[in-house]
Amino acid sequence: MTSPTPVLFIHGLWLHSTSWQPWIDLFDSEGHPASAPGWPGDPDTVQEARENPESIAGHGIDDVVEHYAAIIRGMETPPILIGHSFGGLIAQKLLGQDLAAAVVAIDAAQIKGVLPLPLSALRSTLPVFTNPANKHRAVSLTAEQFRFAFGNAIPEEESDALYARWTIPAPGKPLFEAAAANFNPHSPAKVDTANSGRGPLLLMSGGKDHTVPEAVTLATLKQYRHSEAVTEFLSFPDRGHSLTIDGGWREVADAALSWLRRQGQGTSR
Repeated sequence: MTSPTPVLFIHGLWLHSTSWQPWIDLFDSEGHPASAPGWPGDPDTVQEARENPESIAGHGIDDVVEHYAAIIRGMETPPILIGHSFGGLIAQKLLGQDLAAAVVAIDAAQIKGVLPLPLSALRSTLPVFTNPANKHRAVSLTAEQFRFAFGNAIPEEESDALYARWTIPAPGKPLFEAAAANFNPHSPAKVDTANSGRGPLLLMSGGKDHTVPEAVTLATLKQYRHSEAVTEFLSFPDRGHSLTIDGGWREVADAALSWLRRQGQGTSR
């Protein structure tokens, strides 16, 4: 009987870590000890995060990567990482540093080297970029902004319910860092995509995603062309950026579990 590989879930901007709870319950039931530690400065609850945005502000990509790296170094075995949006970028950085057994990156934010910048992605992040001072602040979305960025592929009522339940302010700094990545040789958004000794990587994409359109994920896949490690792509054509938290989350989670089993990361129970 093989020991189960632990799973760490990494959230992206504007969602609290507790939004992963259904995934945690599923992976636990499948034999994977699962958890979803928040980003540095994240309060324990959605309400506390909304009341204390200053605790969230100012954390950049390197801060978040080191935060999770420290958690991983305290574990007995390298975990599987499942990240959404900026969490997917963070997970890829950790995989490139050989700190993960495998990674599932869902609608992952663009890494250094990815050139497509669709108009919908610009509009999704406009609430941050309208003010340069937001680099040092935590910024909230309105329900309407969330609907465009996350909930465009689901009914408006569901989008509004997800907004009310899970959204928190997000630090602006990672978005500014990612936007400048291709102009900065030392960008924190740089990932070691040539590492052939790393664990397997699955890039998932929602075909209707406004925030991370599929063109971005396909361009990310191309960045790994010099690595001999397993790198695969899976599309959900009718899904948007909310695919990890909306009513269709189980389809995405089951696909991740199935892929992990094929990579030898399942459990024998």
